[in-house]
Amino acid sequence: MRYYLLSGTERSASSLVARDGDDVYDLSSANESVRTFTDLARTAHITDRGVDDVASGLLADADRLSPETFEGRVALPVTPDEVWAAGVTYEISEQAREAESGMPDVYLDVYEGERPEIFFKATPSRTVGPGEAVGVRGDSEWDVPEPELGVVLYRGDPVGYTIGNDVSSRSIEGKNPLYLPQAKVYDRCCALGPCVASPETVGDPHALELSMQITRDGDVLYDESTNTAEMVKTVDELTSYLTRHNAVPELSVLLTGTALVPGEEFTLEAGDEVHIELDEVGSLENGVVEV
Repeated sequence: MRYYLLSGTERSASSLVARDGDDVYDLSSANESVRTFTDLARTAHITDRGVDDVASGLLADADRLSPETFEGRVALPVTPDEVWAAGVTYEISEQAREAESGMPDVYLDVYEGERPEIFFKATPSRTVGPGEAVGVRGDSEWDVPEPELGVVLYRGDPVGYTIGNDVSSRSIEGKNPLYLPQAKVYDRCCALGPCVASPETVGDPHALELSMQITRDGDVLYDESTNTAEMVKTVDELTSYLTRHNAVPELSVLLTGTALVPGEEFTLEAGDEVHIELDEVGSLENGVVEV
């Protein structure tokens, strides 16, 4: 199943909705205690079941909704206490970061090394959902979106997948790798959505087509795709390194890196539109503003 947070339902300000094919169910109408995906994941953890198993037990008592219910009402599907990200997990990403940096060996060593690059990305206040604008820094000259497979973790264990946009300042990071936090962490630096797809829905997370299109004033400036099979590190490996000697919060998201990197001649601008699609998950669309 795929789990969405819908704003403005009849019963409350928001509801957790499960979609199974063309069938849509308001899980919150079946149980008032299930308002968010975190509530669902918490129940699954307590009862030692999967999220789909828990959701299936609510369907008989849940209100049925029409697919049109989603129009303009899909909100941030999860509010993770922390968003982390992995870098240099695809060859093209390693090449791009070598090109932008005066210290290229740093990135080659990570790409070929056993230990991945894991860095802090965002807090809830810095994370936006579908239809909301991501940000580019006002003190940066070279900015790019980075479309990524996102792993949703409950107490460090994968419970679903989403799409992430790890917006980054290549000019700031390129000046010195020690500037990475400033290149990555700022207002509206991360987008997640449109839903959380269960592990059963996604299947193999290393066999998903991922694409990104960027438009400006109606013109397509970038349109490329890749496959998560090209990742040099697995989801399990990346999750293992995130959780080693690190007390992760109840709910977190780990972005797994990108292979879709616009060329050096491109920089993201206010007013641009970014459209990301991921097999088995859906599409995430965001505008761009300067922050």
